[in-house]
Amino acid sequence: MTPRERYVTAITFGRPDRVPLDPGWPRESTLRVWTEQGLPAGSNWRECLLEHLGLQAEPSSPRTPLDVSFGMIPTFEERVLARRDGHLIVQDWMGAITEISDVFDASYIRSAKDFVTRKWHRFPVESRSDWMEKIVWRYDSEDPLRYPDDFLVRCDALMSRDYVVGLTVNGPFWQLREWCGLENLCIMMVEQPDFVQEMIEFWAAFVTAVLGRVLAHVSLDYVQISEDMAFKLHSMISPKMARQSLLPVWLEWTSLIRRSGCPIVTMDSDGYVAELLPIWIEAGINCSVPMEVAAGNDIVAARCTYGRDMAYLGGIDKRAIAAGGDHMRDEVMRVVPPLLRDGGYIPGCDHGVPPDISWPDFVGYSRLLAQLTGWL
Repeated sequence: MTPRERYVTAITFGRPDRVPLDPGWPRESTLRVWTEQGLPAGSNWRECLLEHLGLQAEPSSPRTPLDVSFGMIPTFEERVLARRDGHLIVQDWMGAITEISDVFDASYIRSAKDFVTRKWHRFPVESRSDWMEKIVWRYDSEDPLRYPDDFLVRCDALMSRDYVVGLTVNGPFWQLREWCGLENLCIMMVEQPDFVQEMIEFWAAFVTAVLGRVLAHVSLDYVQISEDMAFKLHSMISPKMARQSLLPVWLEWTSLIRRSGCPIVTMDSDGYVAELLPIWIEAGINCSVPMEVAAGNDIVAARCTYGRDMAYLGGIDKRAIAAGGDHMRDEVMRVVPPLLRDGGYIPGCDHGVPPDISWPDFVGYSRLLAQLTGWL
């Protein structure tokens, strides 16, 4: 099987020759620690991991990036407004006033390169006039800057690929939270529901337009919707609110995606998602990631409840991987064999790999996954 065939088959409850080996992804601080523990400095960690396991990277055709943007164009000017007490006060690319440690810079707000604590002081949308004046015009679905000049050539090249290609889009809750902030958005949902609905419908239409243009020209393997809409014990908004405000958008998108022939729609949300899983299934979403164990998620129990209605990525407790030895093995064996028997699962760490997981323990954990998934 090609990597593309293997991925799609695994997620859609088929029987691949081997399940993709995807133990998790370290961030910068993790890689710094690993170089002190035996990972050669400046090396590609995944290549070194495969070498330790006695595996070779699979050959594939040259990769063609799709390079389609769902972001604001143009972004806000990114600038440092103040430095105080070891922190930077930054106007970030989204227009929010954000505080981070001066150990980092604004690029760490732009991308999840590391585990960085941030504090938000203000968001760009506090009123309808803010939204119209600062935000709406930055989301023109027809802006040529959203698409590479050779967009159609790239789409043609991707039709014969043997590797996985997908797109990630912000869900309506995630996007409105970026514009308004979580607390302000929750208040608006109660006090200004018409304004919130206006923003939701605008975002739904924008994503539908951009995504529709892509799907008209290339067949994707997955589309991931990012929502991050759960705390440790509950969802950030009630299931009733999610069904009322967000479900219609998810249904619109999954209908478009499925009509194009794309088989997988993944929902990305940290936190405890058990209250949301049945709504996502109702919406036509058929895969969930990362299923954080510390938040109370248990994918073995979820599989018993929802069967083949939901596939999963992740779900292995990062704390057990960090503990190593029998703790790691017990956790992997608790989760992986039962789900692999059913299919619809690619095992991995239940979030970014943190620096308390040592390089030797990560190699040992990956070796066990490689054995269970058919690579060793």
